[in-house]
Amino acid sequence: MASLHFCSECNNLLYPKADPQRRVMVYACRICKYDEVGENQCVYRNDLLTVTKEKVGVTTDLGTDPTLAHRDIPCPRCSNEDAVLFQDQSKRKETRMILFFVCTKCDYSFLDPSVSTESRPEDMDDQM
Repeated sequence: MASLHFCSECNNLLYPKADPQRRVMVYACRICKYDEVGENQCVYRNDLLTVTKEKVGVTTDLGTDPTLAHRDIPCPRCSNEDAVLFQDQSKRKETRMILFFVCTKCDYSFLDPSVSTESRPEDMDDQM
C-alpha cells in the first residue's frame, strides 16, 4: 500500500525518484536536497482486468420476440422464409453494423447473405 512521505527538514511532500548513482528508488524533497531510500519499491501498479472473449449476441427464443422486425429471408438450415432480424449490441468493430437473423422455425442464427464473407466476425463463421 502506498503511503505519503514527508521531508524531515522542511515538512514538504517527498516524491519518488530514481537515483542512478546508487541504483535505488528514493523519496526526494523538491524544495530542499533531502532524500531517503524507500522501503517499498512499487511506485505505481496497474492491474489489468482480463475480459473473456465476447460471443456474438444471439440469445434463445428470439423468434418469438414481438418487438423484433421480421423479414422474408430463407433460412440456410430449414428453408423457412420467416426470420427476425436485429443488430448486435456488442462494442466490437467487426459486428457493429451487421444484421443478424434468427429463423422463427428452427432458431438457427445466421448473417445477412449480402454481407461478404471476409467482413464476417470469426464467431459467426464457427456457428455456420
